[in-house]
Formats: sequence, C-alpha cells, structure tokens
Amino acid sequence: MAAISVPVLWGGELSETLDFYRTLGYRVTYEMTRPYTYGMVERDGYQLHFGPTPKGMNGKGEEAHIGCLVAVDDVEPWHAEFKAALRARYGKIPSKGVPRITRFRPGQTRFSVVDPVGNTIIYVQRDEPDPEYGGSKRLEGLARVLDNARIFRDSKTDDATAARAIETGLRRHGATATPVERARALAMLAEIAAAAGDSERVTDLLAQIEELGLGDRDRAAIADDLAAIADAQE
Repeated sequence: MAAISVPVLWGGELSETLDFYRTLGYRVTYEMTRPYTYGMVERDGYQLHFGPTPKGMNGKGEEAHIGCLVAVDDVEPWHAEFKAALRARYGKIPSKGVPRITRFRPGQTRFSVVDPVGNTIIYVQRDEPDPEYGGSKRLEGLARVLDNARIFRDSKTDDATAARAIETGLRRHGATATPVERARALAMLAEIAAAAGDSERVTDLLAQIEELGLGDRDRAAIADDLAAIADAQE
C-alpha cells in the first residue's frame, strides 16, 4: 500500500510565509485563516504544509527549529535560482537572520533556506556521499584537514568549527603541505571571514596567499576558492 509523508511546518504570519515561497517559485495551493491557519505550497512534484504556530511563539526570528529535507538531482541550479529571486526581492542576498539562504561553493551538495518563520528547508543532492568526519581516509596531512573542514563549513554550516580545524591543520601540517594546499587553506579561512564581514582579516589572508608566489597553474587550481571569497563578500 503506497504512502507518503508531508512535513507540517510553522505558518507564522501565513500570508507573509506563503508569499516568501512564491518568491522561490512555489505555487500556493491552499490558504486558510479560520478557524485556524493552514497553508500549502508546491513545486516540482513535492509539497510543504504550514500549520498553526504554537502558542507562546510569535513566528518571528529562529524559534521554529524545525524543517525538512528536499532531495533534488542537481542542487546547484536550485541555489542559483533562489539566490537570484531573493536578491530581486530584497535588493541583496539575505545571508543572516531570517529569512536567509546559506552560501554555496562549487562541488557543494546541499544548502539551506530559512523562511520568515524560522523553518529550515535543506536542499540535498540525491547522490550526496556520506560525510567522512575527520577527512577522507584517501587523503593525508593538510589535504585531509581541509576535507574535514569542508564538511563542517558546507554541510553543517558551522564556520567556527571549520575555521578552528583549518588553523590547527596549518600549524601541524603547513610546513609539509604543498603551496596549493596552503593557499586553499588560507582561501577557505578568507571565505569564512568574508561571510562574517571581517574585511581586515580577509585582506590579511589574501596577502598571505600572495606571499606564496603561486604560478599560473597553481592559481588556476585555487580559482574557485578565490571566487568563493568574492561571492561571500557580495
């Protein structure tokens, strides 16, 4: 017997919540305000439902702490579409507070959107590999540290843990790492600093990359990492 489960999220100010999902390309299929609030949105064959916000919660900020996963074939176009739509609506990409969208780097396999109520929708690529905490066992030294930091930065949206792992890795393995590995580590730290709005640290880290004296081939190898810094600054 076939079955399907549908998450019921908080509705908050329902009209505002539904309008937010319209911005992301969803179609509102149901909206009720009496005797209680209930709404439904749909796109690409799946639905999200929104019920009453629990008593004592105002539906603003980050009180919800609930959400759901949406599995997609290719996550990058979804992020690009949502980012463009949110920029058009708000005049900038909302990256802090609510609503917001998390950052995205080439090769990433998930990102999150937090709606005006604080519900979190995590868009995940169907073939996303299981994370290897501690870094891939196929790698060594600083390369393995960076792989571990990538998991915390991209999948767990935990920039603080990722930065600590990279800084520790540079102290332990910096002397034996290749210039490209050191440059990538510094670039990852710069991207995290840019997202936090610490322009002074970004400038310092970019200067350290310049001091490595990378050739054209090595610069090409870290081009995506440098582009991610500019994207985070934007």
